[in-house]
Amino acid sequence: MHTIQAKSILSPKNGMNLYRGCTHGCIYCDARSTCYQMEHAFEDIAVKENAPELLEVALRRKRNKCMIGTGAMSDPYLHAEKKLQLTRRCLELIDEYGFGLAIQTKSDLILRDLDLLKRINQKTKCVVQMTLTTYDENLCKILEPNVCTTKRRAEVLNILRDEGIPTICWMTPILPFINDTEENICGILKYCIEAKVYGIMQFGIGVTLRDGDRQYFYRKLDQYFPRMKERYIHTYGNAYELPVPKQAQLLQILREECRKHHIIYDADTLFQYMAEFEDKQAGEQLTLF
Repeated sequence: MHTIQAKSILSPKNGMNLYRGCTHGCIYCDARSTCYQMEHAFEDIAVKENAPELLEVALRRKRNKCMIGTGAMSDPYLHAEKKLQLTRRCLELIDEYGFGLAIQTKSDLILRDLDLLKRINQKTKCVVQMTLTTYDENLCKILEPNVCTTKRRAEVLNILRDEGIPTICWMTPILPFINDTEENICGILKYCIEAKVYGIMQFGIGVTLRDGDRQYFYRKLDQYFPRMKERYIHTYGNAYELPVPKQAQLLQILREECRKHHIIYDADTLFQYMAEFEDKQAGEQLTLF
């Protein structure tokens, strides 16, 4: 890893990435795409060491409280975070200044900061998003090799459920001919139902590939799934969106189970939920007068 001095930390929509690059090793990662113009090796993590200072300035300047998002482009709980605690320092500021949080990860390291997540959620809203793509543990270790497996992530969701923290499962991507089975979807749904997740995020069942991401993905297919690359090329050519062949059938299963268990699956509704700031102390403050 290497350190950099960032010029700013919050995007116009109040999202932030504290790191650039990733060490989780997921074979399908879109963040590898050349369109993001990363100027260093993907596994050589750029650490925005001045992120907490920039965040504090940004939060002080805001006239209205809002939700702060992190994890969209780089997981806030990379291996480096265990030592650097950059994410924790930023969560402390979000808690101190009374802002909400929408945080996305694949790592159980998030439990280290459970105390902060609970404090934020007591005052406003803290939404934890956990990616679940692969129910089979052995397959998960191939597709997402350097991070805890789906079973452990489901355990994290159960812990958050017990603490009253709302959660959303990102069931994406699902890889054609690899984990696009009814068994896989039902397995993930079982975890989500048990954890009482607020929602399941999906954009049609499949995967997207573009320059940079595609080449790495195909190398991994050659390594772990012989002749699978040729099947992808024959089926999809050079397409950006690669829907699974049984997309309609699998979506039907997902939607029926979500409706049955009152889980939201509409992406726009979930994004709106994560963007809406909620002041849980407003009523308490009024009673003082």
